[in-house]
Amino acid sequence: MPHMPQPTPQPRWQRPQVPGQNQLREVRIPVGSQWLHGDLVLPAQMHGLVLFAHGSGSGRHSSRNRLVAAALHQAGVGTLLLDLLTTQEEQADMHTGEHRFNIALLTDRILAATLWVLQQPGLWEWPLGYFGASTGSAAALIAAARLDGRIAAVVSRGGRPDLAGQVTLASVTAPTLLIVGGADRQVLQLNTESMAHLQCDKRLAIVEGASHLFEEPGALPEVSRLACEWFSLYFRAQLLGQPAASAEQRAWGVH
Repeated sequence: MPHMPQPTPQPRWQRPQVPGQNQLREVRIPVGSQWLHGDLVLPAQMHGLVLFAHGSGSGRHSSRNRLVAAALHQAGVGTLLLDLLTTQEEQADMHTGEHRFNIALLTDRILAATLWVLQQPGLWEWPLGYFGASTGSAAALIAAARLDGRIAAVVSRGGRPDLAGQVTLASVTAPTLLIVGGADRQVLQLNTESMAHLQCDKRLAIVEGASHLFEEPGALPEVSRLACEWFSLYFRAQLLGQPAASAEQRAWGVH
């Protein structure tokens, strides 16, 4: 498990004082001699923070993930949308595609972003979650396994959890929700197989009729609803210092 740094003396992040008003702050996260760029939003009445691990060929400007992030803000959840590749790497990847399926690199970047959050006064004390898409889901699950106990919940949208490996999946302790489109047959099969290896509180949610990118009417709003319910449940449980009920025991939970 990576060393958890203690918070360093830096200005405390200020959340907006006006209910319903969200403040977007652009941040830079150091990775070696370069930087990752991110968009940080801290809503009023916040009860947790979600880091987004984008999939292959995507970044913080993904319209799909921004729609999910907007729903999380309304539910009182902060978000950090990241470019997991540096500017130079993105330029190279556009021509070669050499980085987008590099799960080890994506994992290192989401870990770097998480450790950065844990160094920020006003951020480190909140429950943390990961929202992964496509190959970013594998990176999010590997990072959650390495940060055993620090990540409160993980949500995967059309993800490839199988790329994390069976041993890693079995070591994930963070409650994990896998969301897959019903028409995305191959990815649905891979997620179903991955579910068998997860030993944490887990659920597979199928959005009927949705394809891999959830472009069908109502598909992304359903993804957003599922994600909001999952994160809110486990974030609030952590804040209260109470174990959350398992998915099977929740009468109102994710359907």
